[in-house]
Amino acid sequence: MKVAVLYGGVSGEREVSLTSGKGMIEALEERGHDVVAIDFHPDRANELLTLQADVVVSALHGKYGEDGRVQSLLEMAGLPYTGSGVLASALAMDKARAKIIFAAAGIRIARDVLIETGDDIDAKIVEWGGEFPCVVKPAQEGSSNGLTIAMDETMLREGIDKAFACDTAVLVEQYIKGRELTVPVLGNHGAEAALPVIEIIPKNEFYDYESKYSEGGSIHVCPAELPASLTEEVQAAAIQAHRALGCSGYSRSDFLVSEDGLAYILETNTLPGMTPLSLFPDSARAVGISYGELLERFIALALEK
Repeated sequence: MKVAVLYGGVSGEREVSLTSGKGMIEALEERGHDVVAIDFHPDRANELLTLQADVVVSALHGKYGEDGRVQSLLEMAGLPYTGSGVLASALAMDKARAKIIFAAAGIRIARDVLIETGDDIDAKIVEWGGEFPCVVKPAQEGSSNGLTIAMDETMLREGIDKAFACDTAVLVEQYIKGRELTVPVLGNHGAEAALPVIEIIPKNEFYDYESKYSEGGSIHVCPAELPASLTEEVQAAAIQAHRALGCSGYSRSDFLVSEDGLAYILETNTLPGMTPLSLFPDSARAVGISYGELLERFIALALEK
């Protein structure tokens, strides 16, 4: 097929997207596809409206790529594309709104306070209630960009400023000490299946940008060594999150399991990383799905949708 690969973009996750895109382009070419590589920029959005391709494979991450905007252009162009549609992409990208959806679906979430541009920050800090440590992060960024673990009010205020430099909304969230898990989901509505759970053991104290993307930055244990009941719980929750947001094709949901064994969902990624170090390909390999085969499945699901 003639396959267009969108990668790069203009978000804070550009470098990750470039690496994801490169891997996808090479794998698709090896499998005999005619690949058109597009380093996407919003200023050249009209390129997508006139693009000639059988299917579009998206390796974009973050704003202008994973938040429904590119998806809306592809819808208008009548081009099938991998991953979720406009609404699911937008909802999943907005961590605060996604958590409302998760809670309504009965999935356990961490306590949080949302701060948006124009809000009274002092009042929001009072609303938070002085629980430390806490997590401060942009509401619509990925890859741990702009994230702070605040140990006191001074760090909290600094973290809010740092997060606002990346976004117009900031989440202050309960810090949960425990095990970090991620669960890939593959399939369109009604036929979703969870792949093996991965436990992430970061080299650093927290699973930050370096831990995610540096060689040796973290250890991935796949399948995670968990009680069967916990494995089933987080796999079911990942599928439920995928469905509640209206995702299609594939997604990957991240969880923290507290020291007393409670699993909390953090977020759902509608276009998870596909670099050589990425989690989704790791999990797929554990059930005998190669990187190239995984991309073929993404394409088949896009065409089916």
